[in-house]
Amino acid sequence: MTENPQWPNLPLAAWSKTCDTLHLWTQIVGKVRMATTPLINHWWNVTFYVTSRGFVAPSNHYHGRSFDMVFDFVDHELRIAGSDGQRQCLALGPMAVADFYAEFMERLRRLGIDVRIWTMPCELPDCVGFEADRTHAQYDAAYVRRFHQALVQANRVMNAFRVRFIGKASPVHFFWGSFDLAVTRFSGRTAPPPKGHTPNVPDWAMAEAYSHEVSSCGFWPGNGGYGRAAFYVYAYPEPAGYGDTRLETAGAFYDGNLGQFILPYDAVRQAGDPDALLLGFFQETYAAAADLAQWDRKALERGNSP
Repeated sequence: MTENPQWPNLPLAAWSKTCDTLHLWTQIVGKVRMATTPLINHWWNVTFYVTSRGFVAPSNHYHGRSFDMVFDFVDHELRIAGSDGQRQCLALGPMAVADFYAEFMERLRRLGIDVRIWTMPCELPDCVGFEADRTHAQYDAAYVRRFHQALVQANRVMNAFRVRFIGKASPVHFFWGSFDLAVTRFSGRTAPPPKGHTPNVPDWAMAEAYSHEVSSCGFWPGNGGYGRAAFYVYAYPEPAGYGDTRLETAGAFYDGNLGQFILPYDAVRQAGDPDALLLGFFQETYAAAADLAQWDRKALERGNSP
């Protein structure tokens, strides 16, 4: 089968250690973003955005100044750029999480940014603080580039899907806690707090994230409980009968353990028309959630959307 260079092969087994390390690095940067931005509904203030070069965490604030933090996966560096023209860079390569944490915080201090963060990783069980983690230290630049290219494509298609909805919708953004790209639609109705407990996350924080009824879709590089790169869709609260929905999308299925519909990334990248397959998956799973939960679709959707 001919490979599609726009949708690179991304087997988790080939870069799982790098993926875990990068996940923790993004949490460090993300926690600084959390400390230097005001809370926006559902924690939208803490997320990253996919760019042509990597991730950007824009417009963070400290004592009247603004600064951006950029993961550049082309030149493999982390840049911190202040509104006053000052700039610091950190080369990305094999490096323990503890060393990354120390180097990154030092570069912030060089810019006069003295931020304190809680150093325990969020949403991950059985972890140690960033300053003590010398286990996660891998960085395979080639696979990070593949990951970025997959994100570029996922981001593009998810933005195309987002324009079909005129109700409240999130940006297409990257959550560093769960390490996934997501976009979420809202019915406008409130929702009960989630049950259960997320590791190293207070229950009130998850209640803020899921305060309203949603249909959400996204992309995992291999985390999320599925074990391989995949696209997912879920509804919260999940309406009765949602998991029984018969899908037309080839390769898609409902995972009862996850409570989510799954479309493996390999099915998308190997498709003759990846965009059409993925958009169809997003649309039919959203429609199932909206119909079963009796959303006001006429008021929430664009009638002449692509």
